[in-house]
Amino acid sequence: MLQVEEKSIEMQRTAKQASKVLRVESMQKDIVRVEYAVRGEIAIRAEELRKQLSVSPNSLPFTRITNCNIGNPQQLAQRPITFFRQVAALVDYPDLLRSESDLFKPDARERAAKYLAAIGSAGAYSHSQGVPIVRREVADFIEKRDGFAADPENIFLTAGASPAVQLVLNSLISHPKVGIMIPIPQYPLYTASIALFNGTAVPYYLDEAKNWGLSKEELARSLAKARSEGVEVRALCIINPGNPTGQCLSLENMNEVVEFCKKENIVLLADEVYQTNIYKPAERPFHSFKKVVKSKGPEYDNFELISFHSVSKGMVGECGRRGGYFECTNIDPEVMAQFYKIASISLCPPVHGQLMVGLMTNPPKEGDASYPEYRKEMDDIYQSLVRRSNTLAKALNKLEGVSCNEAEGAMYLFPTITLPRKAVEAAKALGKQPDDMYCMELLNETGVCVVPGSGFWQKEGTWHFRSTFLAPENQMGEFAESLARFHEKFMNKYR
Repeated sequence: MLQVEEKSIEMQRTAKQASKVLRVESMQKDIVRVEYAVRGEIAIRAEELRKQLSVSPNSLPFTRITNCNIGNPQQLAQRPITFFRQVAALVDYPDLLRSESDLFKPDARERAAKYLAAIGSAGAYSHSQGVPIVRREVADFIEKRDGFAADPENIFLTAGASPAVQLVLNSLISHPKVGIMIPIPQYPLYTASIALFNGTAVPYYLDEAKNWGLSKEELARSLAKARSEGVEVRALCIINPGNPTGQCLSLENMNEVVEFCKKENIVLLADEVYQTNIYKPAERPFHSFKKVVKSKGPEYDNFELISFHSVSKGMVGECGRRGGYFECTNIDPEVMAQFYKIASISLCPPVHGQLMVGLMTNPPKEGDASYPEYRKEMDDIYQSLVRRSNTLAKALNKLEGVSCNEAEGAMYLFPTITLPRKAVEAAKALGKQPDDMYCMELLNETGVCVVPGSGFWQKEGTWHFRSTFLAPENQMGEFAESLARFHEKFMNKYR
């Protein structure tokens, strides 16, 4: 009787679902096939466990969820920069400018008044390309960084770097055979967006044995293969410093990339959101691709480059503000007019995010009232990131079957794990990738949420996971110990 009732309920549910206009079966197919591992099954499970802990704190073998799956610094207790938040507070509540309180330093008051004079109110729409004075601040920052002129009219402020990347990819992909070269391992934004816009991802592989280095021979191989399959390759994406791999390209490597793109007539898309996360500056300093291109002289005056930056990373870590920009170098003005048209559909990026871009690119300078505090806060965060990256890399390299390159930049480590044959077979029986199963068991037993390497694509037959090193420094020892205990138990279970 119970089975009959259950069958009846299921039939009613199916009939009700079939009557709906909007169903998965009726959706645009490219949306359905998009995958985004950073916020996929494991991240969803982490939220379920977080809710369980809030209701029943002693019901799990751990007391908190540690989100190492995404570069979200302030979620893991990184403090915001005081000057940035003071200006933001004053802009949000201008009556504070009339207060005689010494809580806000004079330069914070001055900057807030300048921004308010330009925007009227943080609650008002701005220019669709971005607040003009902020675009001027970005241009000045780029000029100071690279030593070459930057035009505010070539700069678009955006709601973080991700929408900027998507706008450009959507503009490039005009038919399914348009190819976008992407590094493997890659950040899932790229594969997800290329799938969404119905293009073709053209993978080129980084060499883990050479600290995730890039070779021009591999670029040539990847391009030749794609073209032999009828793919029209239009752009090459570079993430520097790397995500998920944490490497920084050498100047020699960067020149090879630029020369390759020029020779093959390919647009270069430079994702440079981690440009201040450089942990070995003497060995691998950051160079922008714009500087490399401009340094090559007039022969490269027609070289097409689009560069991306964000307030979400670095020592700023203002992910929730949603602020970023992209700069167009030698892009056809008619194409930029199309960029502007599409940006206008959304009216404008979040004004708070735009102002944070201005603050990031034009922070307090030596001699300003806020400079000593700003400098100390930035340096403290930076030095802590260096220590945390080294601590986690050493801990990972002590684990059986695990090998991990040290981070040269960004916020991540991407260790390779050699799993027992029984673990691989068990994962296959579950219809999962082995590193996916490993990461899910890690979460369920320790509360640590990382992302399996299969979500970033990887060389066939290898297994990895990506972990940030953003957990609070006073928790890194506990974090490393729980990871070691789990790993030993997992290896013994499937040995």
